[in-house]
Amino acid sequence: MMTKSSNADLSSSPGIGLRGPHVNEILAVRPEIGWLEVHPENYIGDAPALQLLEQIREHYPVSLHGVFLSLGSATEIDRLQLRKMSYLIERIEPFLVSEHLSWGRSGNTHLNELLPLPYTEESLRLMVAHVDHVQCTLGRRILLENPSSYVRYRHSTLSEADFLAELVRQTDCGVLLDVNNLYVSAHNVGLDIAGFFALPPQAIGEIHVAGHAVNQVGADFVLIDDHGSPVSADVWSLYAATVKQFGPRPTLVEWDSALPSLDVLLGEAARVRSFQDHSLKENHADAA
Repeated sequence: MMTKSSNADLSSSPGIGLRGPHVNEILAVRPEIGWLEVHPENYIGDAPALQLLEQIREHYPVSLHGVFLSLGSATEIDRLQLRKMSYLIERIEPFLVSEHLSWGRSGNTHLNELLPLPYTEESLRLMVAHVDHVQCTLGRRILLENPSSYVRYRHSTLSEADFLAELVRQTDCGVLLDVNNLYVSAHNVGLDIAGFFALPPQAIGEIHVAGHAVNQVGADFVLIDDHGSPVSADVWSLYAATVKQFGPRPTLVEWDSALPSLDVLLGEAARVRSFQDHSLKENHADAA
């Protein structure tokens, strides 16, 4: 029987995404890192990949970050996909399970995109029903990640932060607060970041930081959440403010494209630790 690493308190532990090119190196070197995140879709139905993940799980806590459930779709949740997710959770015993505040399926057609929702009462009722269904099926709380935005719906009646806060209130789900997405959306569509700082602290279960690309469109610049570069100075500053507001949370460095060496990823994770340590010192000083 596999002996899994402890899912003890990881609130101040940085993590990195587990990507294929680094799996063997991580198993061989066993770097000092708090935890690893995987996309469950890469392991459902792939026995060799799952066996490697189980080996990783012997040494590291793991979080599952789904991209396929399409919680915001008007059609019902893919029950087969949800059963497969439940099976993977039983095998891996992740310390966190998360998905996205988005949609990406129409009928039986799955789109390789995390598409935005209109923030309306109708969308909220749909999301509440789907989140309740998923949490009931999995038997656990899930976290929902705020999206990166490039367009917004004119007929939205709620702000993104208020929509998410009400979803948390009605379902008791948690929030995966992606700081890079906040920064990208604030630049692209004028997202009000302050509204997210008003979320209940107990709802924030995880934080993501990542790099983004800057694309010029005419005289304007659009930020693209591509996870293909180091975290920018501005995003680090926003992360510092987030940790000061909510306290340390398990924080992941996302890097999915133009994948660097493992040492580079570990260096970014070390920066997470330094920001968290600095915030703790500030809080202790304020309390003294």
